[in-house]
Amino acid sequence: MRRVAFLGLGNMGIGMARRLLAAGHGVAVYNRSPGRAAPLVQQGATAAATPREAAAGAEIVFSMVGDDAASRHMWLGRDGALAARTAPRAFAVECSTISHRWIAALAARARGQGLRFVDCPVTGLPDAAAAGRLTLFLGADKADADALAPVFAAIATEVIHFGPVGAGNAYKLIVNLMGSIQIAALAEGLVTAERAGLDLGQVVQALSKGGSASPQVVRNAPLMLRGRHAEDVVFSGKWRLKDTAYGLAHARAMGVASTMGAGAAAAFRLLVADGTQHQNESKLVDAVRARDSRQR
Repeated sequence: MRRVAFLGLGNMGIGMARRLLAAGHGVAVYNRSPGRAAPLVQQGATAAATPREAAAGAEIVFSMVGDDAASRHMWLGRDGALAARTAPRAFAVECSTISHRWIAALAARARGQGLRFVDCPVTGLPDAAAAGRLTLFLGADKADADALAPVFAAIATEVIHFGPVGAGNAYKLIVNLMGSIQIAALAEGLVTAERAGLDLGQVVQALSKGGSASPQVVRNAPLMLRGRHAEDVVFSGKWRLKDTAYGLAHARAMGVASTMGAGAAAAFRLLVADGTQHQNESKLVDAVRARDSRQR
């Protein structure tokens, strides 16, 4: 069993940390809102006051947070995990969906501290995290990926090793940008169907069986139809816009204009403009309705 630090106990991180505890690892946890750690402490975790304290003596340090700024908070500074005295040749595992520029900078900083760095974004919703059914997109040296495989087995049913550090992050940004485009297209399609006088319940049912039935469409179409976007928020418009912006920046850095990605980003910015970015990403359908009503 390994000594693990887990930084970030949001909807995804808390389930992942709990799975590591259940697998018998010694887990120290840190979250900026300390109350989130209480259920894990009851199950045997150790609560830390800072990321540095959590990472002290750790063999593996996981981070699972919302964006670049939160990742920097976890790793950098006097109280950051990179300031800790970890176990020799410890692993730094960044599971957050962050920008490609920051993943490269973070990898360089971690390696400069003698850590083995792995970029490890995940796919799956909070229920998958709680059940240990995530898919991991790995960017790592093969030897490091192999060494971590027994630990990853506690949190994931599939690990896809895309290549060296940065490759997992690159794939995650690509696939999330594609997901944003699909959700934006779905919202516009449903509003168009509504204007055409079609029964939206029938449209949603048909979409779930048709050629456009991507997982994003299948998941979000019933939510858009139901319309209760503030209930049971799983993935908010705020985080969808963040992922879209990071994916768009990466595409452009690769020399790809991504006009469809830019359109999706513009659509999700509507949620920020109307103050509903903390609701489910499915709220986009209402923002599209409002936008197009103003233009009529």
